[in-house]
Amino acid sequence: MEGILSYAFLFLIWLVSTVIVRAVLSKTRPTPRLPPSPIALPIIGHLHLLGPFPHQSFHKLATRYGPLFRLRLGSVPFVIASSPDTAKEILKTHEISFASRPISSAVRYLSYDSCSFIFAPYGPFWKFIKKLTMSELLGGRTIEMMLPIRRQELQRFLQLLMKRSEAGEAVDVAAELSMMTSNVVSMMAMRKRCSRTEGDNDVQKLLIELTEIVGRFNLADYNWVCKKLDVQGIERQYKDLHMKLDGIFEGIIKEHQAERKARREMDAGGDYAKDLLDMMLDISEDEKAEMKLTREDIKAFIQDIFAAGTDTSAITTEWALAELINHPAALEKAREEVDAVVGKERLVEESDIPNLPYIQAIVKEALRLHPAAPLVFRKAIDNSEISGYHVPSDTHIFINVWAIGRDPNYWENPLEFRPERFIPSNSSGSGQLDVRGQHYHLLPFGSGRRACPGITLAMQVMQTTVAALVQCFELKINNSKDGEGNVCVDMTEGAGMTVPRAKPLVCFPIARISPLLLDPTSE
Repeated sequence: MEGILSYAFLFLIWLVSTVIVRAVLSKTRPTPRLPPSPIALPIIGHLHLLGPFPHQSFHKLATRYGPLFRLRLGSVPFVIASSPDTAKEILKTHEISFASRPISSAVRYLSYDSCSFIFAPYGPFWKFIKKLTMSELLGGRTIEMMLPIRRQELQRFLQLLMKRSEAGEAVDVAAELSMMTSNVVSMMAMRKRCSRTEGDNDVQKLLIELTEIVGRFNLADYNWVCKKLDVQGIERQYKDLHMKLDGIFEGIIKEHQAERKARREMDAGGDYAKDLLDMMLDISEDEKAEMKLTREDIKAFIQDIFAAGTDTSAITTEWALAELINHPAALEKAREEVDAVVGKERLVEESDIPNLPYIQAIVKEALRLHPAAPLVFRKAIDNSEISGYHVPSDTHIFINVWAIGRDPNYWENPLEFRPERFIPSNSSGSGQLDVRGQHYHLLPFGSGRRACPGITLAMQVMQTTVAALVQCFELKINNSKDGEGNVCVDMTEGAGMTVPRAKPLVCFPIARISPLLLDPTSE
């Protein structure tokens, strides 16, 4: 009995001394000043505050808690930045500290255990893939060399609309834009056009499903109670999706390898124009290569270029067209500019875009209001201080690009679609803004080392497509009417990692030019 009492006494002394030491240390060590935060609930933290569109939920919370606030989603700490100043600190001042991205279970599985260029941790592998992308696929020389491909795919798209116009049929503009941009990227990367297939393996449908799944909040990623449970059924979905996509990518690689073998057998020393997949296969076969690429690395990269290079451009173009239909005065102004610069005797070209400032302004305004990626996400590698607040390492970061583009402190009447704000002669100075990440109140492509590498290509495709549609067609819709009796397009957002329209834009195209202009053989 005495022994038990002795142990109890020693434990009590240890407990009291621990409390005293902690109290003293708390007075001598200043407590880090963390960003403000709403009251959290047990276990789920702040998950109950998020709606189906996280960027909108974050925007509402920022109006109450400020441009930098803290959330706990389940057991995972988050900091949300909603102003140009906080975005600049994260993406420029402390760029290296936030150069990696958080990896969800869906991303880890779908990206071949983080082999993806988009989600790979900041390090040698990511740097190597970025160098390859910028020098080979998206370099200025390659983009210029691939101009005929973009022109051909745009003409195919316009020809389809012309046929529907002659037949008086409606067109799902979203689906056709997605197919066109997929073909552009696919031809540049592997000299193959995407083709529609019946059934479950339509690559377009699978990529849309990919962005939707990756954009969901999975409870298993944020709540330890659900770690081993697939409460929402997301794990089953992304594993099934991965199996289908992996089969498609494996087929693409095998077909490419067979063609390479045939070329070698026919002409062992012959030269031919290599595409990006050829270059990656060369690296994977080269024992002396700077970085050894596995088959999983190659498949992850194919998935990246399809997912990032097609969906985002198509979505932004669709939003721009929807805004123009809802704003007839802006549409008429754009049409007058194209008719004055290009006329109706030839089809608009990429080389015309520098002479079409209003078309450029339309695309910039669409990117401001409807950024395809509304949230830039990062992960803190080490402790940092942002706007006077302590941000601990391993904190997940969301930069709300959607909210920043609507900040009334930087944008006059921010909810209005007004391309004029981007005209160079604009007295406000916003006409000089670009979208390449140097102006932190306009970040549709992110900024810094992990900004989207395809900005130049995306802008070329989007601006030329909008100009061509304005030049060639009237787009009529059967839709609801506003209070003044004007037909208007529903502008509700859809869910996903990107921000598609909730309802695809379906139009009846009415031709404005001769069909012969869309026939390459007529040139």
